[in-house]
This record gives sequence, C-alpha cells and structure tokens, in this order.
Amino acid sequence: MRFVQRFFGQIVAGLAVLLTLTVILGVGYPAAVWAVSRLGSDSAEGSPLTDSTGCVVGSSLIGVDPRVEDGMPDPFFHTRVTGSVADEDAFAPGDPAAALPSNQGPSSETLADFVEQRRVQVAERENVDPDQVPADAVTGSGSGIDPHISPAYAAIQIARVAEVNGLSQDTVRSLVDEYTSGRQLGFLGNERVDVPELNVALGLTAPGCS
Repeated sequence: MRFVQRFFGQIVAGLAVLLTLTVILGVGYPAAVWAVSRLGSDSAEGSPLTDSTGCVVGSSLIGVDPRVEDGMPDPFFHTRVTGSVADEDAFAPGDPAAALPSNQGPSSETLADFVEQRRVQVAERENVDPDQVPADAVTGSGSGIDPHISPAYAAIQIARVAEVNGLSQDTVRSLVDEYTSGRQLGFLGNERVDVPELNVALGLTAPGCS
C-alpha cells in the first residue's frame, strides 16, 4: 500500500513539474521574448515600409535597387550595387535575392572593369562628369543589400528625380535632407540617406500596390 502511494505521489510530482515547466518555457518565456521584441521604436517584424495607401512596399532595412525598362523615365533614387556581378552586366539585378558576394578583391581586374563601367553608366544616367560619381555608387556594401547611400550619391540624383517626378530640385533636396541620418553616436560611420524611405516619400510604390 505504501509502495502504491509513493508511486502515485511520484507521478503527481512529475506531472506538476511538467505542467510548471510547460507554462514557464512554453508560454511564459515565448511571451517574454515577444514583449521584449516590441520595446523601442522598431519592432521585430522586419521594419516593414508602407506607402501612403498602407501597402507594404518593402523594408526600410533592405536596399532594393529599383529598375525601369530601357528608354523609360527613371523616377527613382538608386541604392548601391546589389549583390554579385554578372559577366554581361556590371550591375547585378535589383533584387535582394541576388545579394551574393562577387569574391572579387582589390587586385581584381574584373572588379576594376566593372567599377569603370558602372562609373560611366551612372554618369550618363545622372548627366554628370564621371569624376563626380562617388565610390559608393559603383561598389557594393558588405551586406549587399544596404538601403543607405552617401549624401554625395543622393546629390547627383536630385536633378533627374526632380525632373521626372515633376518636382522642384529644392523640394527633392529637402526630402533628401529629411531622410539623411547623421553619424552613429556622433562619431561612428558617415552620414547616410535611406533610399527605400526616400522613394516612398516621393510617392513611388512597389508594383502591384494600389
């Protein structure tokens, strides 16, 4: 009889431990992690970026270089080169899925050729002298999907974006200033312009949004 009581007592104790740990680790801990992820100005939902209609057009943390068909007016601000390079094109596709390393180092003649091709193409697109094209316009970032560009790269795009969108250069320049962030902690990195947010502020949306 005492053995049976002890046996059932162990079962009850085991079930109590199981229930307690289930509540703590299966409910309490996930709920705590979810709550912490909501602290601060940004949540853990990928920083979705929405246009004026509420349509999600991307993420403010992921740079997608928008492309237009050849010969069509180009209303967009452009990000840095996205991902790897293709033999036939100095620019990789404007798609985060292409964010692969090129494995080309500083001594690579292939990379040097791509950089020069990009410099010429960007200069023609923005109608500026090739010497005015900044380094970040012709090179990729470490992540390959950096949403930011330098104020210098944004500056040479202002005239084209203003003309195509029917805005004054002063208006577009003010928007660039609005979406320009300073150096982190005041001394780390450089000033940077968030291209996805800037394009949304111009009223430019993703295909399929209405």
